[in-house]
Amino acid sequence: MLERLSQGLRTTCVVALMTVATYATAQTMRGDHPDTYVVKRGDTLWDIAGRFLQRPWLWPEIWQANPQIANPHLIYPGDVISLAYLNRVTVGEGPREEAQPINAIPLSDVEAFLKDLRVVDEFEHLPYVVGLEEDRLRTTQGQVAYIRHLEGATAGQRYAVVRPTVRYTHLDRTSMCCDLFHKDDLDFRGKRIADFQQYWTNVVTPDKGQELLGYELQRVNVGTITRGEVGGIQASTLLLDETGREVRIGDRLIPIDAQPYDLQFFPHAPAQQLEYGRARILAVADMLNHGGPRDVVVLSVGRREGVDNGTVFSIWREGTNTVDRVEKGPDRDVDTVFYENKVRLPDEFAGHVMVFRSYDKVSYGLVMNSVKPTRIGYHLKHPDAPY
Repeated sequence: MLERLSQGLRTTCVVALMTVATYATAQTMRGDHPDTYVVKRGDTLWDIAGRFLQRPWLWPEIWQANPQIANPHLIYPGDVISLAYLNRVTVGEGPREEAQPINAIPLSDVEAFLKDLRVVDEFEHLPYVVGLEEDRLRTTQGQVAYIRHLEGATAGQRYAVVRPTVRYTHLDRTSMCCDLFHKDDLDFRGKRIADFQQYWTNVVTPDKGQELLGYELQRVNVGTITRGEVGGIQASTLLLDETGREVRIGDRLIPIDAQPYDLQFFPHAPAQQLEYGRARILAVADMLNHGGPRDVVVLSVGRREGVDNGTVFSIWREGTNTVDRVEKGPDRDVDTVFYENKVRLPDEFAGHVMVFRSYDKVSYGLVMNSVKPTRIGYHLKHPDAPY
């Protein structure tokens, strides 16, 4: 009797959950959706969801609310999506055009960053380029570089040549208005370049207590060891075989990964609520300080905050702390008004970003849509955040 009762309760719960899921799907569906849609070559999950749903990042949940779908993560060009039956999404196999399933984002937009960039906690222990063929300042494909501290290397071993370019840090200022995030450029040795624009800030809030978020390594070339440290020679010889960026003294070596990154991304909301101000835009790739749709940005949160591939954030410009000139007077100097006596204006929505590669403390994301430029320092919130 207890077993039958338990089974009945489980069945009731499943039916209730499916009903709630169906209701949630109906609530997010746009009112002008067609009865069916045929998946086309070049579509992405985000693009399709943007056509039919009010919240594209709920796409995987909607698929999972339809148990008749064998695999909610495999959708192909030619598949027919039905949107007519009780506002529930169902999929049927059509004349599939290719065997490759569609992705949440175009891989062409992020593949270079997946392949060429990574974040590490340290790099000083890595072997490095100590000299170049014919004592050149730079070298490239078909020429050799000489590597220090690659003891035991044998001919035929393959390595990627990487360059430490940026250091990301976080300073938790609990007693002040906000945390500080720094992006420091590195010289050819991997040492921080002095930033005089941040000099005064660094004096007031020195590195004591500052947390290292990671060092960004940029891949510049790939090579094969042709000779190790033999016959009294104190450096190994690396033959370069790519026409990419030129190699210079100080570049580091790492083993080549067979498959260093994921190829499928599925949008979803963050796993946990983050403290306001903790998640920020640290950098915009290939830009000075701002970007737009399909630009890659660096985020100040990673796996330790529950951020994984596919996590979607909304992007917000922090509301200005302004002086009430009606109350204080039109000629009142901003610097003479204390922070707590200023008026905090609302944050302003800028767009959405989806993570496509996450590390322990830092992530890379692609700006999916925006209503204004995304800038360094902008806040990241839940994709449904109303303000």
